Amino acid sequence: MAYFVGLDVSVQETAVCVVDEVGKVICERKVPTEPDDIAVLLTSIGGDYVRVGIEAGPLSQWLVNGLTEVDLPVICVETRHMKALLKAQQINKSDRNDACGIAQMMRVGLFKPVHVKTPAAQEQRMLLTSRKLLQRKLLDIECDMRGTLRNFGLKVGVVSTKNYEARIRELVEGFPRLAEIVDPLLTVRQVMRQQLATLHKMLLNMVRDDPVCRRFMTVPGVGPVVALTYRASVDQPHRFVHSRDVGAHAGLTPRRYQSGEIDYDGGISKCGDAMLRTMLYEAAQSMLTHSKKWSWLKSWAMRVAQRRGMRRATVALARRIAVILHRMWIDGTDFRFSNSAAKAA
Repeated sequence: MAYFVGLDVSVQETAVCVVDEVGKVICERKVPTEPDDIAVLLTSIGGDYVRVGIEAGPLSQWLVNGLTEVDLPVICVETRHMKALLKAQQINKSDRNDACGIAQMMRVGLFKPVHVKTPAAQEQRMLLTSRKLLQRKLLDIECDMRGTLRNFGLKVGVVSTKNYEARIRELVEGFPRLAEIVDPLLTVRQVMRQQLATLHKMLLNMVRDDPVCRRFMTVPGVGPVVALTYRASVDQPHRFVHSRDVGAHAGLTPRRYQSGEIDYDGGISKCGDAMLRTMLYEAAQSMLTHSKKWSWLKSWAMRVAQRRGMRRATVALARRIAVILHRMWIDGTDFRFSNSAAKAA
């Protein structure tokens, strides 16, 4: 008999609900959140499992990979879509009701699957987020010292990163209590700078050894961080049927509202991967403002800027860079600066 399973995952326990093809509940139970424990329960029930649904979350990638290894047809479902459906079909929220609702969604096919990233993409993503975390905290420490010292009339002013510590110690030289306070902060800053440099070197080495990232960097404005972010976010390029779909995946396509006689396009959706969207926008800005080498892509963006303004041109260029990088990945080709060469290809 065909069975459908819903898994509502928490840190310690997972609520499991199994229903048959007519919606009858076969089993409801809670098991430890471990792939082996879930697999043992489903194996003991028996039957032919058609779909096993799990909501996208911090533990979903690990559980999906573990359950796939034992030949269970696991599907990771988009969180916002599942939340809206569960809210519509139940009044009282509980892990048991959520698992039952997920199982029924699997049975009727009312779900939106999401891509589960490969372990390599997860490692790349962790490197990028860890580097960004240290970078952000380092900036917070520096800005906090600037702001607090200003209360005492001590102005740091414009100073390079290398001379920042010497400038702070020079300002607090005549204030023993302030010197005692800022000394631990400067020590933490120095350690964070060293570890940030370590993570950045790891990123550069990873990009250097990856031919796909090196190919991405042939596009003006695309550096190591942008290339690795795109690589980790897209993960598997063939999951996008059309290259233009990557723009929507990054949240760079406009929203649309249509009802009766009303029909208009709004701002970009900002759905999907926020880090990828930010990096693509920075790459577009870099191409428009810093890149000295002319290309057909920059020429196109400048014409858009003349008609619609620089901000909209930057967003449009970011979306087009996402499409071009995907096509380069699929075709295995470098960026072509000549428009005639690009059309000929």
